[in-house]
Amino acid sequence: QVQLVESGGGLVQAGGSLRLSCAASGRSLVNYVMGWFRQPPGKEREFVAAITRGGVSTNYVDSVKGRFTISRNNAKNTMYLQMNVLKPEGTAVYYCAASTIVAITRSESAYDYWGQGTQVTVSS
Repeated sequence: QVQLVESGGGLVQAGGSLRLSCAASGRSLVNYVMGWFRQPPGKEREFVAAITRGGVSTNYVDSVKGRFTISRNNAKNTMYLQMNVLKPEGTAVYYCAASTIVAITRSESAYDYWGQGTQVTVSS
């Protein structure tokens, strides 16, 4: 199985940028569709973005389209989420996840492995 560790979270002002990383160990990330999810305070966890195994196709929730970019470097066994023009509603714990299914998916239940999360706080 694969172990996932997120990093790069922190406190940023609205309009600022952060780059999250998700480092994998135990198995090559090339075997997994990868996704980012987030859980705002007091709310359920929600889908943010996903990327296919080869990195050719991506999928985003409408609220982050044009501002967030998901990418991966399978040679480095790492996935990224570049977040630009951050908004206060982006405050959440951000999780990376790995899925063994073939197709890109937004479904939380399709992801088999999860990181511990990294806190992102956007001040207004």
